[in-house]
Amino acid sequence: MAGDSIEEVRWVKSSKSTPEGGNCVEFAALPNGGTAVRNSRFPGGPALVFTRSEIDAMLAGAKQGEFDGLAD
Repeated sequence: MAGDSIEEVRWVKSSKSTPEGGNCVEFAALPNGGTAVRNSRFPGGPALVFTRSEIDAMLAGAKQGEFDGLAD
C-alpha cells in the first residue's frame, strides 16, 4: 500500500537521519498494533506493514548488533 494512503498515523524517523542526504526510514504505529515502514524520500511509495511481534524481533536483533554488518 502507498505510505501516504495510511491515514491518521504519525510517521517518526530517527534523530540520526541525515536531512541533507534524505536517508530516512520512517515508522508509524498502526491502530491495529502493527507498524508501517516507508522511505521518507518517497512518502507515496510502498509502505511495508509488520505485526508487533515482527517489529519486536527486529528491534531486539538490532539492539544485539545482529544487523551491524549491513552498515559496513
